[in-house]
Amino acid sequence: MCRCQCGRSMKAAESPCSCRYQTAHQQTQSRGQELLLCRMGFCQEFEVTVHTSPGPTCGTYSRLYLSLIGSQGETQPVIVNMDHHLLPGSTCLVLVRANGPLGQVVLVRLQLEAQTGFPNVDWHCNRVEVRQRVKGQGSVPEGSETQVFLCDKWLRTADGDVELRSGKLCLLAEETDEQLKHHRFRQLQRQRDLIRWGLFVEGAPQCVDLKSMSELGPNLSYTHKSPTINTHYLKGFTGRVESWTSFSELETVFALSGHQNNIAKFVKTHWMEDWYFGYQCLNGCNPLLLQRTHLIPPNLAVTSDMLCPFLPADSSLEEELQRGNIYLLDYKLLDGLEGNLINGKQTYLSAPLCLLHLNRQGQVVPIAIQLQQTPGPQNPVFLPSDPSCDWLLAKIWVHSADFQGHQLVSHYMRTHMMGELCCVATLRQFPEHHPLHQLLMPHIRTSLQINIQARASLLAVNGTFDQAVGSGLKIIPDILRRASATIHYRSMCVPDDLLDRGVDKLPHSFYAQDALRIWDALHRFVLGWVHLYYIGDKDVQNDSELQNWITEINTHGFAQNSGFPPCFQTKAEVSKFLTMFIYSCSALHAAVNFSQLDFALWMPNCPAAMKRPPPQVKGAVTEQDILSFLPDVNSTNRVLMTLTMLSQPSVDFVPLCHYREAVFSADAHRRLLEEVQAELQAITDDITERNRHLELPYTYLCPTGIENSVAI
Repeated sequence: MCRCQCGRSMKAAESPCSCRYQTAHQQTQSRGQELLLCRMGFCQEFEVTVHTSPGPTCGTYSRLYLSLIGSQGETQPVIVNMDHHLLPGSTCLVLVRANGPLGQVVLVRLQLEAQTGFPNVDWHCNRVEVRQRVKGQGSVPEGSETQVFLCDKWLRTADGDVELRSGKLCLLAEETDEQLKHHRFRQLQRQRDLIRWGLFVEGAPQCVDLKSMSELGPNLSYTHKSPTINTHYLKGFTGRVESWTSFSELETVFALSGHQNNIAKFVKTHWMEDWYFGYQCLNGCNPLLLQRTHLIPPNLAVTSDMLCPFLPADSSLEEELQRGNIYLLDYKLLDGLEGNLINGKQTYLSAPLCLLHLNRQGQVVPIAIQLQQTPGPQNPVFLPSDPSCDWLLAKIWVHSADFQGHQLVSHYMRTHMMGELCCVATLRQFPEHHPLHQLLMPHIRTSLQINIQARASLLAVNGTFDQAVGSGLKIIPDILRRASATIHYRSMCVPDDLLDRGVDKLPHSFYAQDALRIWDALHRFVLGWVHLYYIGDKDVQNDSELQNWITEINTHGFAQNSGFPPCFQTKAEVSKFLTMFIYSCSALHAAVNFSQLDFALWMPNCPAAMKRPPPQVKGAVTEQDILSFLPDVNSTNRVLMTLTMLSQPSVDFVPLCHYREAVFSADAHRRLLEEVQAELQAITDDITERNRHLELPYTYLCPTGIENSVAI
């Protein structure tokens, strides 16, 4: 069925409706005007089909008004669903007449209006199809093929007029119709009014200025369907605000909470061994810090003689430095910061320097640990030859410092904050019809919701950081400020980062191996997408929307000396920059998020806080003393319950480079997708085969387990 502009239902083949609301004189006058307009070639009729998306909640009670906007004019609004319902998966056909010059249809305008007595329910429109109607047996008018106006989003009554456009994605310079140019500008202005910059931490990348999910709206919200999460054996400890009584007590809890986690069981078995310490630096939940050094830091009080026993007999510290076999962990971001107050008790932070050696067995092993940045008699350098409890406690301090840096920098700043930075800039500077808007949004859309939730819970008063983590709310701003001031663009680009840190060719660096292959696959995909829309570098330089986007990111992101490009000159620069964001919000997040429970479930391997200050002398620590440094029972289990929830991907997650958006089904886009998906599948097959031969498999960058965006 169709509907006339007056709202009357009619078959598509019927003559136009003579509206009963007109007088006889008005009807005669109207028919005369229509006849005159048609003789002049101005009378155009269109069959318009409105498609509601098939999801179970996509329908609405609201009334839908539709009008067509042409290059020469526009039609009056027509009610689409006077006698029909906008049901999930339904189509509504409506006849629209232009009783004046319209020209080529360039936009479809939709508006929802709530009906009295019915809930004001949002509506998800899939698309609108428009076809000029042919009268009689005449020839089909030029351009009468069906035009498809993609929507694929939620509409609300509060949105007012929503305009859809058809045609291929394009750059602003390719817009030839003034109506479409104005549409781009109106859309961006509307987005800038809705999506504004806010401040979470002064001196760190800015966030969206929204405080609640209702402000975010349905198109930037999502539902996380969590799998069944078993925290049964971690509950019931809230009243135990005391230290663990023994390692056997820890083992009892682990026996029940970790009995199904093979990686955690491996960690518990080997956590005290030096080779495993180095393995975790390369392949644990924070594989971004270890770096090769050719110079001993001047504030690390070691000598060649001191380290000689832990190096090959036929070599020296100077020779190993020259060969590139010495590595460093430096937690200077924590220097001088005060620990959190947990259970009414002061906790402590250290800022360790840890020196490691790549031995001839291909293992990276620690050879010296200094727990504070400033050398001195009360800041000894711990060595593998020290009493076993001293050496073990020094390594625990390093892991505790790593927990703080991992959670706030490698995880929150480098994936969550990066996604939000990119998302806000994209919404404010790229209209929906810009090809880079469509490429980026599936990878960054979820970052706004998850970060709003994180700031209202985990990073808020009475949240996990406030109640159970050594870097409490008071110093989180300091850590994020320091990290933001020192981060560099190269460290966010996998090939540059691995090369600069000297971990690209280490034999057991599985994160590095897998990360490089995934980056390369993503980069080829992005490069292909960029080639579709930018013929040459001049197109990049002349794309004002693209240049405004990078300016927005630089203005609200990191410091000017961070190495981010101030503008784009070439397609290669654009492709690398886009790949960096997509990788950070997908693969990197998978590596640093979904791994964290595995390495923290045996708590001594990754304590979230330390209850006593770093030791100032050697030889005074016993096994029982080590327990007194570790977190209380209740805070231990609160952290583990949080990590359990964060480490579970949703049951309906979208794998890397799989897209539900209709724009990716276009021929050129589909070919790019087929290529990158085939490449990612080959990487999956290779990782699966490699892991079959490893005692401790590295699974976090297997593409089938990488989510397309930061959604948890």
